[in-house]
Amino acid sequence: MALLSGGETTVTIKGNGRGGRNAEFLLSLLIELAGTEAIYALACDTDGLDGSENNAGALITPDSFHRAEKLGLNATAYLANNDAYTFFQLLNDLVITGPTFTNVNDYRAILIL
Repeated sequence: MALLSGGETTVTIKGNGRGGRNAEFLLSLLIELAGTEAIYALACDTDGLDGSENNAGALITPDSFHRAEKLGLNATAYLANNDAYTFFQLLNDLVITGPTFTNVNDYRAILIL
């Protein structure tokens, strides 16, 4: 099954980290899934820039949560600091396309196997 959605989400800024709304959405999803098997997700901005950073967004795989734990990354702490960019950068799970010069929409895809 695939769940697809579009539109720009919002972020309440409480910390001083780096990251855009798509990476923050995925970090929140990753925490909720907590290593659930067989779920993949992608959230990106079609213009190639997630907020003010150089990434379009990020992705998560079934092993993302456990890879983060092995690296000593506390996903909840990164989310509280609005630092999803650094979290996914350390996992090597940022999606970097470069500017596309098209700004159609943000999109999210969640694949459940």
